[in-house]
Amino acid sequence: MADSKDPAKPRSRGRNVKEGVKGVFYGMAAHGHVTAALRTRMYLEHLFMFITLGDMLGVPVIPPYYSLKILPYAVPNIKSWKQRVFRERDFTDQVF
Repeated sequence: MADSKDPAKPRSRGRNVKEGVKGVFYGMAAHGHVTAALRTRMYLEHLFMFITLGDMLGVPVIPPYYSLKILPYAVPNIKSWKQRVFRERDFTDQVF
């Protein structure tokens, strides 16, 4: 009873070609849209964290009561957000 998804079984040449063509079409058609969507998501996450925890940077945007209600959702991301915000940037960062 050999399963068709057996990991020990080598892939056929046709399947490798199919995967390659699929990757090329993805790169031509959808890669730009996907990266733009991910960049937009990153900017929205930055904005959410800034609005919620702007007090840490000295910019109170919303009253502390509401930011404390949202705090449990933001706690896992605080450390990485602070590293991204306080990272030194160069003008070449905007180019690439």
